[in-house]
Amino acid sequence: MQIKSVRRATATAAVLGAVLVTLSACEAAPSGGAKNGLPGPHTRAPKAARAPGAGPAELPDRTVPAGEPGRVPGVGERWQAQIPDHSGQVVAVYGEDKDSADSTVVLYTRQDGEWRPVASWPAHNGRAGWTTDHYAGDGRSPVGVFTVTDAGGVLPDPGTRLSYEQGRDLYTPPHYWSPAYRHDFDYVIAIDYNRLRGTPPHDTTHPWGDGRGGGIWLHLDHGSGTSACVGLSREAMEYLLRTLDPARDPVVVMGDRPSLLS
Repeated sequence: MQIKSVRRATATAAVLGAVLVTLSACEAAPSGGAKNGLPGPHTRAPKAARAPGAGPAELPDRTVPAGEPGRVPGVGERWQAQIPDHSGQVVAVYGEDKDSADSTVVLYTRQDGEWRPVASWPAHNGRAGWTTDHYAGDGRSPVGVFTVTDAGGVLPDPGTRLSYEQGRDLYTPPHYWSPAYRHDFDYVIAIDYNRLRGTPPHDTTHPWGDGRGGGIWLHLDHGSGTSACVGLSREAMEYLLRTLDPARDPVVVMGDRPSLLS
């Protein structure tokens, strides 16, 4: 009996350790101060949230950059070329500036060869901004084009067509995080940066090595910058989960506006 108990405890500790490694990629300095030498979350007031059930935000002209026919607005040739020809959905994350944690997320669908915006929300990215050379612990979100295939979270599947894994033990943040971040992972969509497609979001396999970071997700917003993830409202996450369709090969195009235009 003692041997079985030890084995059970060891297995549980191993699972929890893997979970903490994964969640740390999205952790946002729970004490509100510095962590591992990184600056704490931005203290600016979060953008106003829309009332639950109000539907996607309207698309003001400044949110959706002008674009050429057949091209995702605000995305230059370098990144446009990395969007697969067969993709029919793009989640574009427009960062305000290289060193800013503020961004806007726009969902586009391809219709008759044109990329048309269908929904938009305020969001937050890495607290230190953006980089084209992301490494673990730099506090910046990676610039690039990434597929999205897998989702999960604390809450039950809201009706997504993506692969979905529910698990309170797998996605609940550690108890020592600030209460402001306790619901960050109620819903998550894994961004396929340095991860194996087709595995649950919490999987810690990093094909490019642990030093290049990983565990980068779309998840619920806590009103300030993240360690590398993109935070959106619950409404936005539910909408994306119910709308993104693997049959349309959705991708995330993300970065600060100047870098995306390069």
